[in-house]
Formats: sequence, C-alpha cells, structure tokens
Amino acid sequence: MPISNADLHCHSVVSDGTLTPEALAARAAANGVELWSLTDHDEIGGQHRAMAAAREHGLKYLTGTEISVTFAGETVHIVGLGYDPDDARMQQGLQQTRGGRGPRALEIAEGLAQAGIPGAYEGALKYVGNPELISRTHFARFLVETGVCKDTSEVFRRFLTDGKPGYVPHRWASLKDAIRWITDAGGIAVVAHPARYKFSANEEYALFTEFKAHGGRGVEVVTGSHTAAEYVRYADVAREFGLAASRGSDFHSPDESHTDLGRLPFLPAELTPVWELLADRIR
Repeated sequence: MPISNADLHCHSVVSDGTLTPEALAARAAANGVELWSLTDHDEIGGQHRAMAAAREHGLKYLTGTEISVTFAGETVHIVGLGYDPDDARMQQGLQQTRGGRGPRALEIAEGLAQAGIPGAYEGALKYVGNPELISRTHFARFLVETGVCKDTSEVFRRFLTDGKPGYVPHRWASLKDAIRWITDAGGIAVVAHPARYKFSANEEYALFTEFKAHGGRGVEVVTGSHTAAEYVRYADVAREFGLAASRGSDFHSPDESHTDLGRLPFLPAELTPVWELLADRIR
C-alpha cells in the first residue's frame, strides 16, 4: 500500500523538543503515522535511538535532520532525509554549525538582562537536553516558566525577533554546504516550511533557484505552520521547480505545538512524495 500519513519533521530533547526520541516514536505510532523521521536541529545524535524506537513500534523510518543556513540575510532551514547517520563529513559539518550557538546564547541572555530579565542563560539551560544546541526556544520556555509571558509565542514576539531585546543574529552554514552534506551522505535536501521566511517574491525565487542548482530536491508543502492557501501555493512551487513534496508537523511539544504528529492533511495527489525518491533508504 502507498504511504500517505508520513510525518518527516519533528524535534526531540536532542535539540529543542520536550519529548525523547522513544516517546515521539510511540506518539507517532499512536497517531497513525506510517513513515516517520526525527529531524533535530543541526544534530543527528538521536538517529539510532529513533530508528530502534521506530522498529519497536512497527514504524517505517527515514533518517532526518534540520540544518540552519543563512540565505539573503535570513535563517532558512533545510531538512535532510534518508542520509547515512554515520557519515563523518555530515557529523563534522553539523558540529561546526552547532559551535556558534553557545556564544549566541550568552548574547541573548545579556540582551534580556538589559531588558530587566536576569538569569536567563541559567534558566534556559534547565530546558536544554544538549548544551551544544541551546536555542531561542529554551529561553522562551524559561520566560514562560517565570511568568514574564503567557506562552512561547508571546516571548518570541516581545523579546526574540529582529529589533527586540533578546534578538541576536547568527551566521549558519551556507545553502551549498548544507545540501552537499546531505546529498554526499546519500540523502535528499528539502526546503522546510517555506512560508515562514520573510522573503520578497524575487528573493524566494532566488532561494529555490539556488537550492535546485546545488542539488536540492524537495520542499515541505504540507507542514504545521502553513495555512491551506499555503499548501496550494507551495504545491505550485513544487511543480514549477520540479521538486518532490514533503509533509511534516514540525512537532516540538504537546504543550506548544499547534499540530500533533500525523495530524496534517495529506499531500495533493498530483505531487511526487519525497519518500518515493527514498524508497531504498526507508528502514
């Protein structure tokens, strides 16, 4: 039977999620997911745990990660699927990418302290499963815990976006490097949640043109942060650029995520699902 309920984008405690890879596998299976991928930010250390948990629950599995890149001054996320999780070049590249998070976190904490919120670095660390991957999400959870904001969305809006006290930009990997790490390790690169980026039409066209030129092959059409109109829009982009379509909830936490694992609409029928290009990499 063809796969329809694939969820190829979610996060565990290995990056900025709140559940373990094992708990995510159980949740995916309970929600009827047929094909699953754990895509922690700039990290593949949870892959073997996720694979073992998927087997335990009878889930088909694709290796995954979500790599942060800088393009036209914006942070863009590229999901890698179906790669060799033991590939040394990918591991080294991701380690270099993670290296900038620690200094950035200290700068975020300094900005928040100047805004009257002391102790944010230490507070964020309480939520970090992997100190190399401390992120804005961990600071957001601390600010909710301490009552500064009612939810993480309010934290980002008031403190952690461009022009706010805790915003610190970071230069990530290049688009070319991220795609090369994924493809050299036998996987496929996918543009994650494209509607989230604040690009003009020309900048978005340039992103997809360069992405395709470097060997990128997919785009998330159906994802947790897209609206129904955006499903249609990025289905058109997939057709225009000859890209396969991916589907993923971008699930982080039962308390924070708008869309649960496996609860998205199905991909439009006329598109090529990215997992069809990875049939020999499904475990």
